[in-house]
Amino acid sequence: MNIDKTKAQMKKGLLEMVILNIIEKGEAYASDIIQSLKEADLLVVEGTLYPLLTRLKNEGMLEYRWEESKSGPPRKYYTITEIGRKTAGELVEGWQEMVAAIDLIIKKN
Repeated sequence: MNIDKTKAQMKKGLLEMVILNIIEKGEAYASDIIQSLKEADLLVVEGTLYPLLTRLKNEGMLEYRWEESKSGPPRKYYTITEIGRKTAGELVEGWQEMVAAIDLIIKKN
C-alpha cells in the first residue's frame, strides 16, 4: 500500500470543507488560502486550488470581486455565500460524525 497516495486522497476529499471554512472566516485571496493551508500542514498547489475555487463558485457557494493590486495584476478576493455557509456547516457536521465513528472502531481494537 502506498501510504502517501492514500493520505493525499484523504486530503483531497476534505479540501472543499477546509477551503469553505477558511473563506467563511473572512474574504480571502488565493494566496491567503494557500498560506492558511500551509500553516495547517495541508500543502496545496495553485493547480489544485484554482479549479476547486472555480467549481465552488459555479455551484453558488462562493462569490468573488476583483481588486487592483499595486504589485501586479488585479486580485480575485473570494467570499462565501449563504449556500456556502450551509454547505460548510453540513460538511463539518459530517466530518465530526465520521471522526467519531472511526474513533470508535480504532479504540475497540
